[in-house]
Amino acid sequence: MADLTLSIRNKKGEVLAEQTHPDRVQLVYDKPIEEGDAIWFQTAAVNEFYVIQVDDAVAPALVYITNPVWTFDVPFGEAKVSYSPKSFLGQMHLITARNAEKDEVFRYRNLALNSHDQHGNRGCYPHASANVETRGEAVFAARNAIDGVTENHGHGFWPYQSWGINQDPNAEIMIEFGRTVEIDKMALWFRCDWANDHDNWWVSVTFEFSDGSTLTVSTGKTDEPQYIRLEEKKRVEWIRLGRLIKSDAPNPFPALSQWEVFGTEWETTEK
Repeated sequence: MADLTLSIRNKKGEVLAEQTHPDRVQLVYDKPIEEGDAIWFQTAAVNEFYVIQVDDAVAPALVYITNPVWTFDVPFGEAKVSYSPKSFLGQMHLITARNAEKDEVFRYRNLALNSHDQHGNRGCYPHASANVETRGEAVFAARNAIDGVTENHGHGFWPYQSWGINQDPNAEIMIEFGRTVEIDKMALWFRCDWANDHDNWWVSVTFEFSDGSTLTVSTGKTDEPQYIRLEEKKRVEWIRLGRLIKSDAPNPFPALSQWEVFGTEWETTEK
């Protein structure tokens, strides 16, 4: 076990506030967060699980850290519209990080969930990325598909953020876990803003797994989660979703609100 350090640093990299603790660090910052500020998490114990919360209006994240330094760029402007409007405001902020408990890590859970994922994020898993995001806008970024927000009756600003494909039939999205996990079920939440014939939906999608296998499933028009149960458990490091075949409806915009992947850690013994 190594000391955990949280800090807030400005765009020059200067430390504005910092706190260290052996296993549970809590940083109170009593000034407004400004554009360019970033939250740094540091630990010498990598390839381990931590629970981190960068703001009280952002759900805590159980994440797997593979780098000794992980940074979270505080979102401002257009980048912030996919987060709760209550987040990162005011002049009193509580940021926390701790070692994850064994029963949190090794239980059956949604292994894709990460409310703290960001573009270009490496060293903090799970991580979502895509070959296309509508107009490069934050409300249509890949990270939105794993942030835990399943509200899907609209599009645009929080809580309606989604992964948007810019009507590209070759769009693909990938979830990387950063280690081997064992999965047996997935769920897709399609965005269903059907007012004014806005959203379309996919009638068929294909999953590609890191073990070399593929799975094509039929899907449909619903605002409920569409569950995909695997015939056998799979051990994977990543999954790619693609070959998205939309319906013949004239609605132009199919999109994904949330992608859940259920299972357990492959290594089920404590290190």
